[in-house]
Amino acid sequence: MKHQIELTTKQKGILLMLLSALLFAAMQVVIHITGQKVPLMEQVFFRNVVSLILCFVIIKKNGLSMFGERKYQPLLFMRSIFGLLGLVSLFYSSSHASQADVTILSKLSPFLITLFAFLFLKEKIAKVQVPALLIAFAGALLVANPSFHSNLFPLFIAFLCAIFSSVSYTLLAYFKEKVDAITVIMHFSAFCVTASLPFFIMTMTLPSLRDFLLLLLIGIFGGFGQIALTYAYRMAPASEVSIYNYSGILFSMILGYAVLGETVPLSSLLGGTLVIAASLLTYRYSSPPAE
Repeated sequence: MKHQIELTTKQKGILLMLLSALLFAAMQVVIHITGQKVPLMEQVFFRNVVSLILCFVIIKKNGLSMFGERKYQPLLFMRSIFGLLGLVSLFYSSSHASQADVTILSKLSPFLITLFAFLFLKEKIAKVQVPALLIAFAGALLVANPSFHSNLFPLFIAFLCAIFSSVSYTLLAYFKEKVDAITVIMHFSAFCVTASLPFFIMTMTLPSLRDFLLLLLIGIFGGFGQIALTYAYRMAPASEVSIYNYSGILFSMILGYAVLGETVPLSSLLGGTLVIAASLLTYRYSSPPAE
């Protein structure tokens, strides 16, 4: 007789965060491939138009709210604005600074999410979370091996990316049981498509068939990654689940080796080990949320 394994909500949240990190890492690889040929806002447009269509179909099929209740509109717009700013700042800094420098600065977000969740969502911070975050950040530092020789402005934009993303992800956790997850994503995707469309038209370059398919991949990876991320913050406290976002560094390292032929130095392996250790430490010693 087969025994069915039941996952707790926390375990589901962790798995969704890991899936999200994998999909976003795959998206970043495709962005790297198309970055020299496709304008930034064209990438941003395709990143969101796929999820916009997907969410529209799901909402129509299930009779959900298209953009949410009026009372939540101010915070929904705030989430969408900060999400777009985080997206644009990540794309810009990735195109104008060393990838290692951008990675390490953008990975400050789990610290800020833990702080914002404590201040605004009244989430408790487990004793293990701060040292685990420090261990994970040390691992990220080893993997990225940043030189900080890039120009100061794109590095500043990468730091802003961490702040924008942290506000956006904290609001994702706030909307739990208030606004349907697909509605939140629909609001964000519609906002990003509308905001990027004028710039897309002005700077548009006709992509080759190969680049067009790659742009669709950006949208597919980004769209499903956003869905997984949104549901992850509904399954577990933001302060606990955000640390698993560091797994994206490991996925980026593996995909960079497999797809782009990038080498994996010993420091990256050591850093990856620290990231895994910090994640396991958090999982083992953080207090489980209510089922």
